Amino acid sequence: MRSQIITVTTGAHETVHDITGQCADFVRAQGGDGLLHVFVPHATAGIAVIELGAGSDDDLLAAMEDLLPADDRWRHAHGTRGHGRSHVMPALVPPYATIPVLDGRMALGTWQSVALVDLNVDNPQRQVRLSFLSG
Repeated sequence: MRSQIITVTTGAHETVHDITGQCADFVRAQGGDGLLHVFVPHATAGIAVIELGAGSDDDLLAAMEDLLPADDRWRHAHGTRGHGRSHVMPALVPPYATIPVLDGRMALGTWQSVALVDLNVDNPQRQVRLSFLSG
Protein backbone atom coordinates (compact mmCIF):
# COMPACT_ATOMS: atom_id res chain seq x y z
CA MET A 1 0.00 0.00 0.00
CA ARG A 2 1.25 3.46 -0.87
CA SER A 3 0.11 6.50 1.09
CA GLN A 4 0.40 10.27 0.99
CA ILE A 5 -0.94 13.05 3.19
CA ILE A 6 -2.31 16.23 1.64
CA THR A 7 -3.06 19.40 3.56
CA VAL A 8 -6.31 21.23 2.85
CA THR A 9 -6.98 24.76 4.04
CA THR A 10 -10.70 25.03 4.72
CA GLY A 11 -10.65 28.52 6.22
CA ALA A 12 -13.06 30.10 8.65
CA HIS A 13 -16.30 29.00 6.96
CA GLU A 14 -18.15 25.71 6.70
CA THR A 15 -17.12 24.15 3.43
CA VAL A 16 -17.40 21.35 0.95
CA HIS A 17 -13.88 21.43 -0.52
CA ASP A 18 -13.11 19.65 -3.80
CA ILE A 19 -10.08 17.34 -3.53
CA THR A 20 -10.79 15.38 -6.72
CA GLY A 21 -7.77 16.79 -8.55
CA GLN A 22 -5.37 15.88 -5.76
CA CYS A 23 -6.83 12.38 -5.60
CA ALA A 24 -6.55 12.02 -9.39
CA ASP A 25 -2.90 13.14 -9.34
CA PHE A 26 -2.11 10.63 -6.60
CA VAL A 27 -3.68 7.62 -8.35
CA ARG A 28 -2.19 8.61 -11.71
CA ALA A 29 1.27 8.49 -10.12
CA GLN A 30 0.52 4.99 -8.78
CA GLY A 31 -0.67 3.63 -12.14
CA GLY A 32 -2.62 0.44 -12.67
CA ASP A 33 -5.74 -0.87 -11.03
CA GLY A 34 -6.63 -0.86 -7.35
CA LEU A 35 -8.49 1.04 -4.68
CA LEU A 36 -8.04 4.59 -3.49
CA HIS A 37 -8.92 5.05 0.15
CA VAL A 38 -9.41 8.66 1.26
CA PHE A 39 -9.39 9.25 5.03
CA VAL A 40 -9.54 12.41 7.12
CA PRO A 41 -8.09 11.75 10.61
CA HIS A 42 -10.15 14.44 12.32
CA ALA A 43 -13.16 13.98 14.61
CA THR A 44 -15.02 16.85 12.96
CA ALA A 45 -14.70 16.34 9.19
CA GLY A 46 -15.90 13.89 6.57
CA ILE A 47 -15.34 12.74 3.00
CA ALA A 48 -18.19 12.79 0.48
CA VAL A 49 -18.49 11.50 -3.06
CA ILE A 50 -20.93 14.04 -4.48
CA GLU A 51 -21.65 16.25 -7.45
CA LEU A 52 -19.99 19.61 -6.88
CA GLY A 53 -21.03 22.92 -8.36
CA ALA A 54 -24.57 23.28 -9.65
CA GLY A 55 -25.62 23.94 -6.03
CA SER A 56 -25.13 20.45 -4.57
CA ASP A 57 -22.33 21.53 -2.26
CA ASP A 58 -24.46 24.38 -0.89
CA ASP A 59 -27.40 21.97 -0.59
CA LEU A 60 -25.24 19.60 1.48
CA LEU A 61 -24.24 22.42 3.83
CA ALA A 62 -27.90 23.48 4.11
CA ALA A 63 -28.92 19.89 4.90
CA MET A 64 -26.23 19.70 7.60
CA GLU A 65 -27.56 22.95 9.09
CA ASP A 66 -31.11 21.51 9.10
CA LEU A 67 -30.00 18.20 10.64
CA LEU A 68 -27.31 19.61 12.94
CA PRO A 69 -28.12 23.23 13.84
CA ALA A 70 -25.27 25.44 15.06
CA ASP A 71 -26.93 26.27 18.36
CA ASP A 72 -26.41 25.61 22.08
CA ARG A 73 -28.11 22.17 22.29
CA TRP A 74 -24.84 20.21 22.06
CA ARG A 75 -23.29 18.67 25.17
CA HIS A 76 -19.84 18.82 23.56
CA ALA A 77 -19.69 22.57 23.97
CA HIS A 78 -16.19 24.00 23.65
CA GLY A 79 -15.13 26.23 20.75
CA THR A 80 -17.53 28.23 18.63
CA ARG A 81 -21.30 28.06 19.09
CA GLY A 82 -22.63 24.72 17.90
CA HIS A 83 -19.18 23.10 17.76
CA GLY A 84 -20.60 19.85 19.15
CA ARG A 85 -22.48 19.27 15.89
CA SER A 86 -19.14 19.01 14.10
CA HIS A 87 -18.40 15.96 16.25
CA VAL A 88 -21.72 14.35 15.27
CA MET A 89 -21.37 15.07 11.54
CA PRO A 90 -18.95 12.17 10.77
CA ALA A 91 -21.75 9.75 11.68
CA LEU A 92 -23.63 11.19 8.68
CA VAL A 93 -20.71 12.07 6.38
CA PRO A 94 -18.09 9.45 7.24
CA PRO A 95 -14.40 10.34 7.52
CA TYR A 96 -13.51 8.05 4.60
CA ALA A 97 -14.37 6.93 1.08
CA THR A 98 -13.02 4.11 -1.07
CA ILE A 99 -12.97 4.56 -4.84
CA PRO A 100 -12.09 1.96 -7.51
CA VAL A 101 -9.12 2.84 -9.70
CA LEU A 102 -8.83 1.46 -13.23
CA ASP A 103 -5.67 2.01 -15.26
CA GLY A 104 -4.53 4.86 -13.02
CA ARG A 105 -7.88 6.71 -13.06
CA MET A 106 -10.61 6.92 -10.46
CA ALA A 107 -13.74 5.12 -11.67
CA LEU A 108 -16.08 7.93 -10.64
CA GLY A 109 -19.40 8.56 -12.31
CA THR A 110 -19.79 11.48 -14.71
CA TRP A 111 -20.85 14.00 -12.07
CA GLN A 112 -19.08 12.56 -9.03
CA SER A 113 -16.30 14.36 -7.21
CA VAL A 114 -14.42 13.71 -3.98
CA ALA A 115 -14.89 16.37 -1.31
CA LEU A 116 -13.77 17.16 2.20
CA VAL A 117 -16.78 18.27 4.26
CA ASP A 118 -15.83 20.52 7.16
CA LEU A 119 -18.27 22.25 9.50
CA ASN A 120 -15.63 23.05 12.13
CA VAL A 121 -14.66 26.70 11.72
CA ASP A 122 -12.26 26.38 14.68
CA ASN A 123 -9.77 24.28 12.69
CA PRO A 124 -8.87 25.82 9.30
CA GLN A 125 -6.22 23.22 8.34
CA ARG A 126 -7.00 19.59 7.62
CA GLN A 127 -4.89 16.58 6.77
CA VAL A 128 -6.26 13.99 4.35
CA ARG A 129 -4.56 10.63 3.88
CA LEU A 130 -4.69 9.16 0.39
CA SER A 131 -3.84 5.45 0.26
CA PHE A 132 -3.59 3.24 -2.83
CA LEU A 133 -3.95 -0.49 -2.63
CA SER A 134 -2.94 -2.01 -5.97
CA GLY A 135 -5.01 -4.85 -7.28
